[in-house]
Amino acid sequence: MGERYLKSVRLLAECMQGFERFSGESVRQHGLTHAQFDIIATLGNTAGMSYKELGERTLITKGTLTGVIERLEQKGLVLRERSSDDKRSFFVRLTPAGERVFGEVFPQVVAHGRRLFAHYGDADFDALEATLRQLRDQIAAGSLPTPPTQAKEQP
Repeated sequence: MGERYLKSVRLLAECMQGFERFSGESVRQHGLTHAQFDIIATLGNTAGMSYKELGERTLITKGTLTGVIERLEQKGLVLRERSSDDKRSFFVRLTPAGERVFGEVFPQVVAHGRRLFAHYGDADFDALEATLRQLRDQIAAGSLPTPPTQAKEQP
C-alpha cells in the first residue's frame, strides 16, 4: 500500500477546501466570513448556547471561536451574556438583527449548496456518509482498525 492513503487524504482536503470556496461565495455576499456564518447558522432557531456547545457544534477551533463571536457582537448580530451558573463562561444568542440575517442568509446558502449535490441520490449520500462516518469515528477513537483476517490458503 505504501503511501496510497496520502492520495485519498489529499483528495478529501481538496474537496473540503473547494466546498468552502464554493459556499463561501454566497456567505461573503452578505458581509460574513465562513466562520461567522457557521456561528449564525448554529445559533439560528435556538435560544442560544454556551461557548462549549458552540465549539462542539461548529467547525471552528476553540482558539478562533472567541474572536469570531466578538466580531459578530461588534456587528450587532450576537449577544454574549455571562452564565449565571458559571461566571467564567458565556452564553451566546442571536440578537433580533442576527435573527434577521439568519432568516435571510441561511436559506440562500443552503439553496446554493444544494445545487452542488443536485445529482446525488439517496444511495450516493448513504455511501458517502458511511465512508466518512467510518473515517471520522476511527480518528475520534484514536485507534487503528483491526485488519481483516486473511483466508487460509487451501493445500
